[in-house]
Amino acid sequence: MADNGPSGLLEACLVVGVSNERLKELCLGKDKELLVEAEVLQVHAPPFVKKESSSNGVVQDHAPAFSRGQRRRSFKKRDRPVSTISDSGKINESSVVVSDDLSVPQNIDLIALPQLCFPDGLRITNECREDSYHFLVFTDVFGTQTHGVVAQYCKPIHFQQDNAMHQNAHQSTKLQRLYTTYSICVISKYPYYNALRDCLSCFLLQLKTSRMTEFEEQVKEFSAKLALVPLPPPGPLHVVFNLRPLRIELPSRLDVDRPVLDLDLHLPFLCFKPKQILQIISCILMEQRVVFLSTNWAKLTLVAECFMIFIHPLRWQHPFVPILSRQMLDFIMAPTAYLMGCHTYHFNEVAEELDDLVLIDIDQGTVMCSSLGKLDIPDVPLEARECFISRARGLQLHYDLDLCHAGSRTDINELRAHRRQWQHSVNSVILNVTMELIVNIFSEVCDFLNYEHRVFNSEEFLRSRDTTDHTFYKRVLDTHIFHSFLRDRLNRKNDAFTRMQLNIRSETRRMKTTTESPRRPTIEEINRKNFRPENGLNSRLGKSMPNLADYRLLTIPVQRVSIRTMPLQSGSWGPSRPIRIFKLPEFPPPLAYQYVQKYYYDLISQLSRAITATPDDSALLARYYYLRGLVNSVAGRRVDALGDFQSLYKTDMDIFPAELLTALVESLPPQERKAAEHRPELKRLISWVKKENERELAKPMDGGTVKRFELPRKHLHVEDFVRRVQESGIVKDLGTIQRLFEALTVGQQKQVDPETFRFFYSFWKETEAAAQDVDLPAVVLEHLETDECVYKLSSSVKTSHGVGKIAMTQRRLFLLTEGRPGYVEITKFRDIEDVKISSAPFLLLRIPSLKIKTALRKESFEANLKSECDLWHLMIKEMWAGRKMADDHKDPQFMEQALTNVLLMDAVVGSLQSQKAIYAATKLAYFDKMKLEVPMMVPKTTSETLKHKINPSLDQTSPQAVDVLLYTPGQLGVSELDGGGNPKLWCALSDGKVLVFDAASWSMQQNSVQVGTSRLNCMLAVNQQQLWIGSKDSFIYIINPRSVSCNKQLTEHRCEVTGLTLEERFDKFSHTVAYSCSEDGCVIVWDVSSLQVRRHFRVSCDRLQSIQIQNGMLWCCGRDCVLELRRNGTVHRKMSLPDHLLSSPRGFSSFLLFNESEQLWAGFAEAGELCVWHCKELNKPFIRIQLKDCAGVVCMIKVKNQIWVGCHGRSAAGKARGKIYVVNTDRYTVEKELVAHADSVQTLCSAEDRYVLSGAAQDDGKIGIWKVE
Repeated sequence: MADNGPSGLLEACLVVGVSNERLKELCLGKDKELLVEAEVLQVHAPPFVKKESSSNGVVQDHAPAFSRGQRRRSFKKRDRPVSTISDSGKINESSVVVSDDLSVPQNIDLIALPQLCFPDGLRITNECREDSYHFLVFTDVFGTQTHGVVAQYCKPIHFQQDNAMHQNAHQSTKLQRLYTTYSICVISKYPYYNALRDCLSCFLLQLKTSRMTEFEEQVKEFSAKLALVPLPPPGPLHVVFNLRPLRIELPSRLDVDRPVLDLDLHLPFLCFKPKQILQIISCILMEQRVVFLSTNWAKLTLVAECFMIFIHPLRWQHPFVPILSRQMLDFIMAPTAYLMGCHTYHFNEVAEELDDLVLIDIDQGTVMCSSLGKLDIPDVPLEARECFISRARGLQLHYDLDLCHAGSRTDINELRAHRRQWQHSVNSVILNVTMELIVNIFSEVCDFLNYEHRVFNSEEFLRSRDTTDHTFYKRVLDTHIFHSFLRDRLNRKNDAFTRMQLNIRSETRRMKTTTESPRRPTIEEINRKNFRPENGLNSRLGKSMPNLADYRLLTIPVQRVSIRTMPLQSGSWGPSRPIRIFKLPEFPPPLAYQYVQKYYYDLISQLSRAITATPDDSALLARYYYLRGLVNSVAGRRVDALGDFQSLYKTDMDIFPAELLTALVESLPPQERKAAEHRPELKRLISWVKKENERELAKPMDGGTVKRFELPRKHLHVEDFVRRVQESGIVKDLGTIQRLFEALTVGQQKQVDPETFRFFYSFWKETEAAAQDVDLPAVVLEHLETDECVYKLSSSVKTSHGVGKIAMTQRRLFLLTEGRPGYVEITKFRDIEDVKISSAPFLLLRIPSLKIKTALRKESFEANLKSECDLWHLMIKEMWAGRKMADDHKDPQFMEQALTNVLLMDAVVGSLQSQKAIYAATKLAYFDKMKLEVPMMVPKTTSETLKHKINPSLDQTSPQAVDVLLYTPGQLGVSELDGGGNPKLWCALSDGKVLVFDAASWSMQQNSVQVGTSRLNCMLAVNQQQLWIGSKDSFIYIINPRSVSCNKQLTEHRCEVTGLTLEERFDKFSHTVAYSCSEDGCVIVWDVSSLQVRRHFRVSCDRLQSIQIQNGMLWCCGRDCVLELRRNGTVHRKMSLPDHLLSSPRGFSSFLLFNESEQLWAGFAEAGELCVWHCKELNKPFIRIQLKDCAGVVCMIKVKNQIWVGCHGRSAAGKARGKIYVVNTDRYTVEKELVAHADSVQTLCSAEDRYVLSGAAQDDGKIGIWKVE
């Protein structure tokens, strides 16, 4: 949501210069240049007009201008009296000390402002100077910024011999002509630098043709006009207004999380070479003390602001003062990091003050250190650096080259519009180039975060970087700017960084794998990354292994992806939309209340017409509603404003103005509040505001802590041990960590002492480091798959195939022979028939040896592993059992879990170094024990029908229930942004989390989308732009399938939403309608295009659970009956529970219509049977179909001529079990009985009648993919 309340374009307007009395005092008898002290002459700030009371005597307490409230402040007494300024801005000529409250923004210091408006001093001269502009940034103690644009213009001063002074007077005899300069500073909440400069340019043109006596009133009127301009919300709508002779355009922010962009981003590329730009970015990321220098004051702020945008989403956390006047140079002595700017004239003075300043000369394009030594700033990482330089060289930065083919434009506004369009295009490309740079530098940071415990494993992250980049990352990782970035990542902020990160990853890397695996480099990575001519065959095989859920071993690491060959298009980090323009009405006389009110009413009418004209464009509608709500609020129409902001639920929740809404609700008078609460949607909005305020108060002020992983210093009980291991990144799975705890506490109290944990952690890391120094000959690489990793290597042993080292990958065992390096395959894990320990005689001793019998060879493989024999025996048996389970259950995660268990066994044995070490390691032999305790055999029918299983809970510490599944078909040859691409599987997990899988590869495609915090009950693909999700919290959330984002809600239901269905009408005069139902029996009919309620009615039943539309009739399933309704909600027919199930409290659980509504199939929550009615003859006896070993039906779907039924039940051992029954609709018999899951089958969906997908409850938490025959 948009956090900041909106305001008008102008916060305040100030005039700075020298008063008439002071001029007269200073200038008499002077004929040369004179340096004088500037002072604030005028202050103008909203509100400019206010109606004290209406005709009936009621006080109007709303401000008829865009103002922020609570803006009055006092400032200190100055040494010399200056003119006082009243609330209206009028100067009181009496020299009284300024101590009155002034209506200016709180973070503007009126004492320092004159120095910033005249950074090189105010001079009275004998020649007229050209107008000039520069830009200011003001920052308060909370880091909130406001921005100023300053226009300096010269005015002549005339003196006659009788000492009378005149300005702009007619020429008279014996005049002494001098000139003074005035500064007009316009302050705004947002950095509209170009727009405000244009406004001031128009105003100065007006001033030059007017008398000085009119000056004050003209400034006030100019300020009042700008205060009437509403700021556009983020998104594809810009606001335009006329300020003769120019047409001024206010661009909107690209996103809620991005700053306003109203400056020319190519300026730094004209001043610096790409290498220097990278140096400056590196200095900023490392929080150096940076000083920009230039002879042009305007350049200082504009270039500095460009670099702030270049590092987005990282944010500068320290003092940011791009302009220092000559009186402020002492600021550079500050002991903290800062970014400041000053005139090049002060270069030597600044350089001599401190030795470690980074001095950036904008005019010369140089970056240097204030000391004589070389600038000691590490370079940006190589891959990111090369990519950025390549991109920068391809930028088209010269506007004139674009005009070579064009004729001269005779209209100035047309010329300016063309220039803006060119600048917008250039800015978009530069934004993507710089965002790509930041993503290339920090993309893999996210892979070393533990979201549950908010821990960043910096040690592991550094270990994964190239050694040449370590210095850069070590310095950046300790900065405030990086800490803030980590906090946003841990809060799962979906910003431009996240979107580009997903966009530029290779296809394999971007699709999140559906298996969990410890991280090691694959053979393909070894060949690409580590082969060097100078080091021959030496390859570093190991890498640290944090999370089970890590997917980074897939083919290409992000920092190695070459993106120079990828086309970089405008808006590549997010879907781009065409920009629309909204033109404001002509300004009224802005200081007359009735005219201002009429202006607001005209603006509201104009926005209402725009809303009516664009009913199908929800993004544009949201911006119009936002603007109308804003204008209604300042015009005093608070209830109408609440209605407009309520409409954002259905158009775009991302721009919801939470702060403004809070202020609006709190300011409601009793009568208006009562009127608002009479409207159900507004009553709910007011309640939501109250809850949100309570939730905001409960949030941590800093957005949440970020911790670095540290080894424990005290004994760990099981809960602390679980947390520490998860923080370390070794493994996430709760069950695995608990078994590890049992292994490390064998024969002692159930707590792990710090030394044991340190030994275990150190051995884990040392083992990986040692694996990196193994030589892997090229002949070995030829025999391994590209995605294989070597996870374990024995010492050199004698075997039946010669002397060598036994190596283990996730697929096989092979012998790395000594002498002449060679490869001998021992076996693949799926081919093993037996593994046992025997003893081989050696002199008078018997040496333990390991025997492996395989299906492909008659003779067994034997190795004299000596002291390693027991450990290898355990590891191979676990891998063998895991492989068998993975093959039988079509679930590759079993193999990855077995691999993790094996590596933990190795670390436990290595760290304990005692006689109990092997016994301790057996605690981790999970699959080997499972093979002995429960039957491994999967029924043949199940095995033949099951194609694959995937685990959507990979990034969780324990499985989550799969509550809803929905398949949406793709469209080959059509881009993702146009609704094409591969088909998708949408998966709703517990607590409102939605995952997206690529249904072509069954791999995770996106980060999760959070839709509320409650259980999700149903999904409906309405069209290519809308996917509806019904939630237990009574909301219907709408996801855009293209952007995979949720920014709309339907809030009309008052209870848990339980069902959704769609009625498509194919005649061109009818719109598609959708039906939704909630447990209280409420059914709402929606117009899909406008999201408006067409009608609603209530169904009389016990807990309405689902609905379907068929042949114009609506079928509703409650616990106690199934109803057939007409479209208007009247009951046509009713089917009650069968007599033998009347005692069942939960009754019907699901139903479906089959064979063009001729049959009604129903399942029951507490009965293992189906009932089939013939719809045309409901009095005819129904058919009962018994489902063996079923305790109740949960869901069912129709696939071809079959009914697939998901059930819950219990195994012979009393454990929960989920079965799927495939029922033949012709013979009413069960064709297949599939043992699907280790918990209840919660949901079923069909993938184009080729596959059926099943989701299981929490104890299992997996998705099964079944073939349809």
